[in-house]
Amino acid sequence: MTKVFGFAGWSGAGKTTLIRQVIADLVGRGLRVSTVKHAHHDFDIDHPGKDSWEHRHAGAAEVLVVSDRRWALMHELRGAREPALPELLAKLAPADLVLVEGFKRTAFPKMEVFRAENGKPPLHPEDPSILALATDVSFVESGRPEFALEDIEGIARFVEEHAGRL
Repeated sequence: MTKVFGFAGWSGAGKTTLIRQVIADLVGRGLRVSTVKHAHHDFDIDHPGKDSWEHRHAGAAEVLVVSDRRWALMHELRGAREPALPELLAKLAPADLVLVEGFKRTAFPKMEVFRAENGKPPLHPEDPSILALATDVSFVESGRPEFALEDIEGIARFVEEHAGRL
């Protein structure tokens, strides 16, 4: 089973930017990395006028789009419950590591990405599954390892060492 590590934090904290840099570092070390991104509500990766959009809006349960460069599968829930993280991970091809953005209320090894300027409270005091912090301020009292948001190599190393099985 693939190792998993997550990044949690409020919108605007810089999770996507950080994950993008961590992916590049880990891939540069020879790891095969996949990601799962939790989106909110009615996101769409397809647009009106595209054939795949037309297929979905006509009622197709799944639409697979393929070219000589990539393929993508869109699955409509149509009122069914949102799949849990383990169910989603089972749909991925084998990888050395899966990085998860979001799922902040799911218990699995993760790092909080925190920016003071967001004005939001930290998540780690209420979540024991947050193992470390990538932050622009110090939370020494948390007892968790802290990384500067720019310390990509250190964060990637921590992720690789602390990723776990879900």
